[in-house]
Amino acid sequence: MHHDIENLRRFYYQQALGRVVQRILRDRLTGRWRPDGCTGMNVAGFGFAAPMLRPYLARARRVTALMPGPQGGMAWPSGQPNHSVLCDETAWPIETGSIDRLVLLHALETSDHPAALLDEAWRALGPGGRMMVMVPNRAGLWAASDRTPFGLGRSYTAGQLEGQMLKAGFAPEWHGSAVYIPPSARRFWLRSAQMWERTGTKISRVLIAGVVLMEVSKQVRGQIGPGLRVQVPGPLDILDGVRLPGRNRPVVKGRLIGRSLDMTEKDE
Repeated sequence: MHHDIENLRRFYYQQALGRVVQRILRDRLTGRWRPDGCTGMNVAGFGFAAPMLRPYLARARRVTALMPGPQGGMAWPSGQPNHSVLCDETAWPIETGSIDRLVLLHALETSDHPAALLDEAWRALGPGGRMMVMVPNRAGLWAASDRTPFGLGRSYTAGQLEGQMLKAGFAPEWHGSAVYIPPSARRFWLRSAQMWERTGTKISRVLIAGVVLMEVSKQVRGQIGPGLRVQVPGPLDILDGVRLPGRNRPVVKGRLIGRSLDMTEKDE
């Protein structure tokens, strides 16, 4: 089951509760990724991450809001040149390794193929790139309520989310929680939302948040295996002085070795 773009737009831009949630999540994101620290970077979001991306428009090299086809798309940001694009969740119109910062909001929990979605995120991120994932907390009230976008799709615990990130090859760097108020539009909760956020971050084991946050990075290891050739001189080569590799130097499993070390040598 997927979100509908009209419901998301109405919640985040027209409803008081949605505007409060937008401010809370955006503050947590910019607390980790300061806009001035992303100057010259390529920033993107998938799902309905547009409300999180606006602070980066002025400083980032490029900002792209990727919106999944079943959800639908909208022009964004309002009154400015469009930065949004409608795409398949496993085939983004993004060059491989071109994204420095990526946000997933209302994406993973409703994906038809979450593993393939994370594979596509891995492809789009550059080496050392970072991704912030925001999903409903399984233990929270928001996942149990269908009056907000967080009540649709799968919900996660922090441990389940971390396990999925590790399986996809990402390295967890930080995790946290947000949205400690209940999914209620009453004025008391809306006015006291910031106070509850400050309190919740200090006593998160007592208060149950509605959203689980996790920042992960793409760590690329150096190439190993048959693809690399390493020259290993044999004992006779050491006695005679190491020579430059020649045409008849043997190759075993992709490595150049001395003749005296291999009985199955073959010409390169």
